[in-house]
Amino acid sequence: MQGVRPVVEVVRLGLVTYQEALRLQQFFVNRHRSGPAHTLLLCQHPAVYTTGIRHKPYPAQLLDRLRLLGADVHRTNRGGLITFHGPGQLVCYPVLNLASFKKSVRWYVCQLERTVVSVCSSFGLEAATSPHTGVWVGNNKICAVGIHCGRYVTSHGLALNCNTDMSWFNHIVPCGIEGKGVTSLSAELQRNVSVEETIPRLLDAFRDQFACELMDGQTPEPEEDGGGSSA
Repeated sequence: MQGVRPVVEVVRLGLVTYQEALRLQQFFVNRHRSGPAHTLLLCQHPAVYTTGIRHKPYPAQLLDRLRLLGADVHRTNRGGLITFHGPGQLVCYPVLNLASFKKSVRWYVCQLERTVVSVCSSFGLEAATSPHTGVWVGNNKICAVGIHCGRYVTSHGLALNCNTDMSWFNHIVPCGIEGKGVTSLSAELQRNVSVEETIPRLLDAFRDQFACELMDGQTPEPEEDGGGSSA
């Protein structure tokens, strides 16, 4: 890169359905066909359970039971097993061409994890990585990481629990890891930590870890997307 820092457009989606987030990710993935167009999508989702590609389909009875709780259920093309997304969770979908950073998926996942460790540190909270993907406070996962990468263009990303209703996780084995728990910034700090409070810290950490510049972007209009989601 010879000292030139990649520019990443930050698009704040607010509360959007998981299906809409998939559509928007595909829109921004498609933009890379005409050259680097790095984007960082920030959002929250209504209650939804998602499953990744590293598992045979979950039993229909389980998925039906989750839907009865009032949550959507989606199978996706990200890595990893089942997890939950919902209000109070900061979801971050970087759509980057790693050719502008480092062409290594392993490096990329590590940088995402380091970004979240830095966010936690900014709150005075000690978090760490482990052999299991994601970011942990002790034996409790505070942030899930699950990505997709095609031709070095990334999608999906991370989900950091801020003031999430953690009871939703009681109905699954989060990310398929037995004997581990989940936690949030609010639970660990024993005060309400909102997504809005967390976003500036995440942006600062992302800028540092990925050695990039950030600029504000806009959500595309629905008619601009000629394709569908890749889920």
